[in-house]
Amino acid sequence: MNIVQIKYVLEVATSSSMREAASKLYVSQPAISASIKELEDELGFLIFERTNKGISLTDAGREFISYAKKAVAQYEILEDRYISKDSDKERFSVSTQHYNFSIKAFTDVIKKSNPEKFVFAIHETKTREVLEDVRSLKSEVGIISFSGANEGIMKKLFKEYQLEFTPLMRRETYVYVWKDHELAGRKSISIEEMRDYPCVSFDQTDDNSNFYLTEEALADYDFPKMIKSDDRATTMEIIAELGGYSIGSGMLTGDDVILGGMVAIKLEEEDPLTIGYITRKGSVLSSYGEAYVEELLKYKEICG
Repeated sequence: MNIVQIKYVLEVATSSSMREAASKLYVSQPAISASIKELEDELGFLIFERTNKGISLTDAGREFISYAKKAVAQYEILEDRYISKDSDKERFSVSTQHYNFSIKAFTDVIKKSNPEKFVFAIHETKTREVLEDVRSLKSEVGIISFSGANEGIMKKLFKEYQLEFTPLMRRETYVYVWKDHELAGRKSISIEEMRDYPCVSFDQTDDNSNFYLTEEALADYDFPKMIKSDDRATTMEIIAELGGYSIGSGMLTGDDVILGGMVAIKLEEEDPLTIGYITRKGSVLSSYGEAYVEELLKYKEICG
């Protein structure tokens, strides 16, 4: 078994056919087929079921994929750190749910440290990927939140993934609408009063996730009109164009480019969010990781 074979398997698993995967990888279809067949022979089970209608993962193949993704992620971290042309540069990476304060803290670290050569990364992504990134050390620090509805499952995942959670703040629930929305002047509102407007929620869909991994409050509420989005700018555009709304922590700042046109209205239903950061248990933060945590703690003083 080698890393090339594993990468072939992952590409085929996300493609509609061997031919499509071969095209993406710039190799011949027979080469991919032979490589995967050799791996299956070594493993002693079929990863893919092959029929005249195409290919699909077997049960054993699905389990193999879950481990293969982690193996490739770890390999790419090592490759990037020690083999790439950027191996002599300072490095730091953060993964976060959709919170503008986490981005502001990230940029403040760069401004203050001002290293001569660096490759820094911030991944604004799904809840499970934040957990996975910190577990695999792709990121040193992750920003995560949970409400009462998913607190139990999140704490279970922290333990399973060997992560340490440090709370920063507890925020009440707000509705975000565009500044020219007919309800924008309200000081508070109930979720029932929003029934006629579409709720825009961040799409957490993957092979394993469910509503317990949502980053918004009221995860178990039955919204009559729901739009899923996986991009903050797209979400804001939808809210502005359709008179929709999203649910959040109410943390809006005037200098945020994307959220500048939004208005926060206090939601009468209470489902507070606990927001904090995660690190890998037993890991030692770099100087940039420590500086980032220091910036995050400033928000604990302001909002906690």
